Amino acid sequence: MLDSDATVNFFSILIVYIDRTIHYINAASAGDKTMDWQMGWQMLNNQWISLRLLRPLRLLLLGLITLSLALALSSCQNLDNTPLNRLRLDNFRIESESTPRLISVVLGEPKTFNYLLTQESTSSQVLALMYEGLITVDPNTNEVKPALAESWVVSPDGQTITYTLKDDLKWSDGEPLTVDDVVFTFNDLILNEAIPTDTRDILRIGEEGKLPTVRKLDERRLEFTIPEPFAPFLRVTGIGILPKHVLEDTIKTKGSDGQLLFLSTWGTNTDPSTIVGNGPYVIKQFIPGERITFQRNPHYWSKGPKGEPQPYIEEVVWPVINSQDAEFVSFRSGDTDLMSVTPDNFSLIKQDEAQGNYTVYNGGPTTSRLFVSFNLSKGSLNGKPVVNPVKAAWFSSLAFRQAVAYAIDRDTMLNNIFKGLGELQNSQIPPQSPYFAESGLPVYDYDLAKAKALLTSSGFVYKGNQLFDADGNQVRFRLQTNVGNKIRESAGVQIAQNLAQIGITVDFQPMDFNKLIENMDTTLNWDAVVMGFTAGIEPNSAANLWLANGGLHLFNQQPATQPPLPGREIADWEQAISDLYVKAAQELDETKRKALYVETQRLVQENLPFIHLVGQYSMTAVRNRVENVQYSALGGVLWNINELKLTED
Repeated sequence: MLDSDATVNFFSILIVYIDRTIHYINAASAGDKTMDWQMGWQMLNNQWISLRLLRPLRLLLLGLITLSLALALSSCQNLDNTPLNRLRLDNFRIESESTPRLISVVLGEPKTFNYLLTQESTSSQVLALMYEGLITVDPNTNEVKPALAESWVVSPDGQTITYTLKDDLKWSDGEPLTVDDVVFTFNDLILNEAIPTDTRDILRIGEEGKLPTVRKLDERRLEFTIPEPFAPFLRVTGIGILPKHVLEDTIKTKGSDGQLLFLSTWGTNTDPSTIVGNGPYVIKQFIPGERITFQRNPHYWSKGPKGEPQPYIEEVVWPVINSQDAEFVSFRSGDTDLMSVTPDNFSLIKQDEAQGNYTVYNGGPTTSRLFVSFNLSKGSLNGKPVVNPVKAAWFSSLAFRQAVAYAIDRDTMLNNIFKGLGELQNSQIPPQSPYFAESGLPVYDYDLAKAKALLTSSGFVYKGNQLFDADGNQVRFRLQTNVGNKIRESAGVQIAQNLAQIGITVDFQPMDFNKLIENMDTTLNWDAVVMGFTAGIEPNSAANLWLANGGLHLFNQQPATQPPLPGREIADWEQAISDLYVKAAQELDETKRKALYVETQRLVQENLPFIHLVGQYSMTAVRNRVENVQYSALGGVLWNINELKLTED
């Protein structure tokens, strides 16, 4: 026999079930074709369920609950601390969410909360909410705007910038944010060669890779000086500023491993309350595998038009998911406010736009580049070749890479995987950039005959349908990407199928994103990848990818934490691209500067360290309760998060 609490709980659950069933039957009758998968209850398809039966049953159950409550109340003397007390009618009201909360999923977990040590997108997304620099760039206008700096003055020769900080800046812990913090961030952290940060690469100037000097002038002013002209000088000072009062000791102390304590500071196992920032949000809670919760920084500098503190939204919650399918289900069920729209779910999301009370924003071509890259390293790590010498010989062959490029059917990829919602990519620089080459670049249209001819003319032979090299080795390699990204997974499957048509066997291996990043930048245990990177309007923002010794020079990586790899070689074309990036950053004449970047694009397309694929349109679905969205392909939804507001549903 059920006790009173169990009886009430049983009937309550059954009522909820019936309510949901009625709701979805109504939805089905209104033409909601997605009802079945949302519910996941096969009994909805059973014809004997009808509204005429369910509604009277619901009333009957309500009566039974009331009777159970009456019997229980009459038999109990003190109910104050019993579960039943919580079921009294005056406790049945539904309380609204008292804390304004924006919910948006994140694909994969961050690897670090240390701003200067991040090398992957999830950590970068997290830290973008927590740290700001002296200036920022409006993604809609490309205009440089003040952030922590109130103003700046550039010298006539362009080699000195004097900044004046805003008055009364504070860190999230309430401590003053001063010129000393800015000088510390640059001189003691970014420019410190003992700290392996990719950020330093975008500050390197000229062929010698010289770095700027930063000095304090007074309590609100500081000066940056560079030894020679550097075109992106102003824009690179948007790097996030870090707190001296928290981190100073970490660069003076070494851990048991002999490394600076800074290198292990603010890992993902850190108590969030100890992480101090200056951006609109700080981390309130991080539960690995579950969610990241941010709360507004009460000392954030930005104010609204009436002087009210920003940001307006109290909390931002990022549930951690492992696939785009999970993101889709979360949004469709109403659990999240934002969703990255992909070509495979665009039509379904778009058709329910009005009914779902959200807006699908389309910012046009994305700035992200999607590509296939081979591991071109000839170096050794821990006494072993980074790449199997047999495979290394294939990958280093330009004819081999060109054959692979010709064998990939990008038009089919655009039509089938991207549903036509994108464009073919042929450059590492996005079309939004003024330095993009509009024409004249080599293009690899699908051509199996040309692919096979390139292979046979360079010593490869066919035995039946299989390709072998001149030494009799079957051509077979691993192709990796991050699991859960449907576009990349689908692209990988198609690439494997396409290359099979020219006799190449591809073992496609989707894997955890953080494991993939570890393979690429630490262990170097990879053959080929389907990967993407977000390119900015300013090409120098990707200098660490293209400089021969850059921290993200992934196709011929020198791990930052390792001594120079024995046997590592830099190809002539690779060095030429590196040199051009240096020269373009020095060139102040915009016409000449564009010509230099056009030449880098030509060299990349000729030599194919990246085989560019397809870029989708930048699309995001946003609940209409989110106000003041200023969407763009460059900034997305959250670039002005301090100005976003939430209205009642």
